[in-house]
Amino acid sequence: MQKIDSFKKLEEEIRINSEKLVAKYDGKDGFRTIAMCTDTGCEATHALDVYAEFEKQIKEKHLENNTRLAHVGCFGLCSQGPFVKIYPEETLYRLVKVEDVEKIVDQDIIGKKVVEELLYEDINTHEKIRKLEDIPFYKKQVKIALHGCGVINQESLDESLGCDGFKGLKKALSMTPQEVIDEVLASGLRGRGGGGFPTGRKWQFAKNSVSDEKYVICNGDEGDPGAFMDRSVLEGNAFEVIEGMMIAGYAIGAQNGYFYVRAEYPKAVERLKNAIKLMNERGLLGDNILGTDFSFRAHIRLGAGAFVCGEETALINSIQGQRGMPRPRPPFPAVKGLWDKPSIVNNVETLANIPYILREGASSFNKLGTEKSKGTKVFALGGKVRNVGLVEVPMGVTLRELVYDIGGGVPNGKKFKAIQTGGPSGGCLTEKDLDVPIDYDNLIARGSMMGSGGAIVMDEDNCMVDVAKFYMEFICDESCGKCTPCRIGTKRVLEILNKIVSGNGEMEDIEALRDLADTMRDGALCALGQTAANPVLSTMANFMDEYVEHIKDKTCRAHVCKSLMQYVIDPELCKKCSKCARNCPVECISGVPGKEPYVIDQSKCIKCGTCYSVCPFGAISKR
Repeated sequence: MQKIDSFKKLEEEIRINSEKLVAKYDGKDGFRTIAMCTDTGCEATHALDVYAEFEKQIKEKHLENNTRLAHVGCFGLCSQGPFVKIYPEETLYRLVKVEDVEKIVDQDIIGKKVVEELLYEDINTHEKIRKLEDIPFYKKQVKIALHGCGVINQESLDESLGCDGFKGLKKALSMTPQEVIDEVLASGLRGRGGGGFPTGRKWQFAKNSVSDEKYVICNGDEGDPGAFMDRSVLEGNAFEVIEGMMIAGYAIGAQNGYFYVRAEYPKAVERLKNAIKLMNERGLLGDNILGTDFSFRAHIRLGAGAFVCGEETALINSIQGQRGMPRPRPPFPAVKGLWDKPSIVNNVETLANIPYILREGASSFNKLGTEKSKGTKVFALGGKVRNVGLVEVPMGVTLRELVYDIGGGVPNGKKFKAIQTGGPSGGCLTEKDLDVPIDYDNLIARGSMMGSGGAIVMDEDNCMVDVAKFYMEFICDESCGKCTPCRIGTKRVLEILNKIVSGNGEMEDIEALRDLADTMRDGALCALGQTAANPVLSTMANFMDEYVEHIKDKTCRAHVCKSLMQYVIDPELCKKCSKCARNCPVECISGVPGKEPYVIDQSKCIKCGTCYSVCPFGAISKR
């Protein structure tokens, strides 16, 4: 295998592989290409079984000479996976099952006729849409961090090269380290891990620190509930993230980089290992890269799933084999980080933006976004929304565009209630915030934050007190316990929330929650504790009426809090079939089959909802 040991050889490899990648999809070689997402999201919906069936059908029907099967990264619209894309026509099929494969092969690959029933259907017009770019979900998206995802074979260095891979590194190595930092500063890139600190400034601090050794750390310890942005980037194009890390290493004077990735992401780890191995073999990692004086090596460390290790100093401790607990700051990692050496910590998405900035120039990046938040942002859009998936949009799009134009709105005729951004450290935004342009400062001004990019939509069936309790339960579990305000404060907040949802709350509890929030914000050691009460504060600010109902009226309007609800049988609707009684696990429903309506003994009912689920006549309601 030929080493890529000079700028000239890299240019030639990029040219050759670019031509090959184009030929793979344009059909001019006489081949049809079946491209399938095989990343974790689609794998969970049996994409690998579908892939295997395509292999079987191609072999059985003797199509090897004119049909190729390719696996690629995430297409984004996870709720419609598994996806199959047929080239050169670019026909996109969604929700493909094993039993659909033969039909696709017979009707499309052989018969060259579209399988209409597997096309995406517009939720408003019910029009069948054949091409990916015509689906509303994709129309406002711009791929920078997700560059190459859904296009290249995730395990092929050649295809990464064919998709502009390492052009950014080549450009960086032709500049001085300071010129690289100046380009990143000019781009306006801010850290995508949640804090939003200017990336170039962080790099400058590390460059200015004098040391015999420096480190670049990639934070892949994505811990927010519902977040899967970094996982998808690593699974879809790990080469790009390594390239970003190498550019950072060159800029600050580091020769070693560490990927800290949660062990629950086995496919992402596998793709990283494969990418590092291939790059070492081809000379893109190691000594004297591309014939220059720059040497760099990449290493992987697995995280055990502790949310607090998303905080950079706790992450550093974990890499060193210590307990994942934050350190007091200053000194900051850029001065005293990994093994007390200057270190920069950037998350996966931040590093994925770097090759584009160097390849295309800072001006191409900063023309996107808002005045203070440049470029794009990747969101994991989930919850009560039709189009669940991975979204990359320019900063400055509104929450309304995110929820309705891209997400397709709230399903089942329900009313939008809130969107939680920023995960456990963020807050719930409401209808009045939908037309706010998304950027770091706007979200913070409204009591939430960007965070790493989780965006969970809620509808009228969500109880906002219960939502606050959910996030506080998470924080209590994940607190490292090092500082008292977080260790004790979060438990006291959770106790009060449990008291309220159980029907024992008092109005004095509201003020107690605020006092505890102030104490944690002012006294906690790291951002986990300082922002722990944000979901509580934002729900109290926007949904105080629900807190009051729980406390004064002992009711939960969403019928979520079990202690404040009842299942009741309407005697007029009851058909006396006894199905509810036969399925009740605690035998609290009585009646005479065919003769008298059934009744629930509320003193025995455990609110499991079984009767509600099994009643075929809608005679049981929540109150």
